[in-house]
Amino acid sequence: MRVFHIQPDGFQELTALPDALPERGFLWMGYGRREFEVGEASVQQALMRWGCGNIVDLHVSDLINNQLPSHFDYTSWYDMLVFRRLAAAPGSQDLFVDDEHGTLASAQRALRAIDTSPVGFAVFDRVLVTVHPTDCQVREFFAHKLDRLTEGRDKTAARGSARLPTSPADLMLRMVNHMVDSYLELRRLLTRQLGTLQRVLLDQNSEFDDWPLLLESRDALHRLEDTCEDQRSAIQEWIDALDEWPHDVDPHATRERELLRVRSRDVLEHVERVLTHVRRLESSAESAVQMHFSALGHRTNSIMRTLTVLTAIFLPLNLITGIFGMNFEWMPLIHDAGGFWDAAALMLMVAGGLWFVFRRKRYLANR
Repeated sequence: MRVFHIQPDGFQELTALPDALPERGFLWMGYGRREFEVGEASVQQALMRWGCGNIVDLHVSDLINNQLPSHFDYTSWYDMLVFRRLAAAPGSQDLFVDDEHGTLASAQRALRAIDTSPVGFAVFDRVLVTVHPTDCQVREFFAHKLDRLTEGRDKTAARGSARLPTSPADLMLRMVNHMVDSYLELRRLLTRQLGTLQRVLLDQNSEFDDWPLLLESRDALHRLEDTCEDQRSAIQEWIDALDEWPHDVDPHATRERELLRVRSRDVLEHVERVLTHVRRLESSAESAVQMHFSALGHRTNSIMRTLTVLTAIFLPLNLITGIFGMNFEWMPLIHDAGGFWDAAALMLMVAGGLWFVFRRKRYLANR
């Protein structure tokens, strides 16, 4: 567990949960999933002590569920967002090394290396509770980032992501945006490995027989698409709920809400871009399979055409040899001393004529 006190002009990590909420700023409590499950009682007691209200039991179950898809829900005192991240699984960093000679197995391992574990957010007015997977780098990244933002910089003149978060919702959106943008690190790897898949499928000199591997890769892309669609739905529901917040007469609060809307739409746009790229990869894989079968059919047709032409050329020659192989006493050229050479010349003329005709009709052409 890590507890942070964030205010417009400062950032501080606390050693324990405070007895009361600070007068300024808000608290961010970051938990590992197992830590939150064990220490749920202390979290609920602290929230009640601060006057925030408890997290309902169903939402607690959602926060500790490792298989839950991205979704959004709300109550009158807090909003809850579960967002599945797209990141490299622990121990898969070696897959990100550039490799010009990739294999189909490496492409399949790259798809397996994508971790889509959910991250949970409970957004109160002045408290943000986040529940992360084990060894999640999002919490550590933002702890380090917020610490850097407070080192010798004037926060009053900063804009956008250079400012410290002004509310729990602002910090939640920044973390979600970071999780979406982390897919950009995987995009180059997936594109390269899917290119390897296409080269293997279209290589006429290789005998492709790893169909279970290919189906597993396609299923992984389908799961990625489903994950992105759930992400988009969750963010859209958050935007709809944000529009339904009660209006405030305070101009500063109104401006902060507009900034939240802008940041939410930016996150939604990034999710749309990721979804578009995943669908493009999926379409490329489907196209590669279709082109593989088309190339295989074309190769089969070329082989059959060559065999048919050769059969057509030798069929008259077999007819000639069959005629001269009949057991008759009197036949043309049978008792002639040059009969064999005349028959051989006739067969060569027939074969050459047929070869010329087929060549003119491009039955034997390379293009």
